[in-house]
Amino acid sequence: MKAKGIIIVLSGPSGSGKTTLAEMLVRHPALKQKLCRSISVTTRPRRTGERDKRDYFFLSEKEFLRRRKAKKILEWTRYLGYYYGTDKDFIARRLSRCAGIVLCLDVAGALRVKRMFPQRTATIFILPPSLKELYLRIRRRAASTTEAEIRRRLAVAKEELNAARRYDYRVRNRELKKAIERLVRIVRRRVMDTAGN
Repeated sequence: MKAKGIIIVLSGPSGSGKTTLAEMLVRHPALKQKLCRSISVTTRPRRTGERDKRDYFFLSEKEFLRRRKAKKILEWTRYLGYYYGTDKDFIARRLSRCAGIVLCLDVAGALRVKRMFPQRTATIFILPPSLKELYLRIRRRAASTTEAEIRRRLAVAKEELNAARRYDYRVRNRELKKAIERLVRIVRRRVMDTAGN
């Protein structure tokens, strides 16, 4: 990837608020003209209100696997039976016009991108206030979520929380306003450091 710019990777358990924080980060007045948000590719079905090319690039499993085989996918994972990934060309295009790009990735994806671009990647783990609060957030997010799926998501969350120490930064999302303030400070510092190099 020849384009300059920093890669900001947010990770955190489902329900930690990482997607909301990523959206707030790219719209923040201090960073609005500097950051772009990545859009992942996925094979999962569209949820109500989601739009193709805005929330995700929705692909068939066959197309996803074709792109992965052609090495057009920077990183990928399989979660709850569906593929999720980052399109290499999309990232390169965005970095050619932004000082930084914000990605929401799972732990494996975040660490893979960090290994590939160690100097250009800032990894930030979003911690929930507690596991109890995480359980309540998952329940509220989707009324149709079964108790078995909530338990599965919590089991995955516990594994992800164990990996938080491997990240450059950790931000606890107890209160959205404070979490976004901390994120903005981290990202501004990293974007300015990169611009200075």
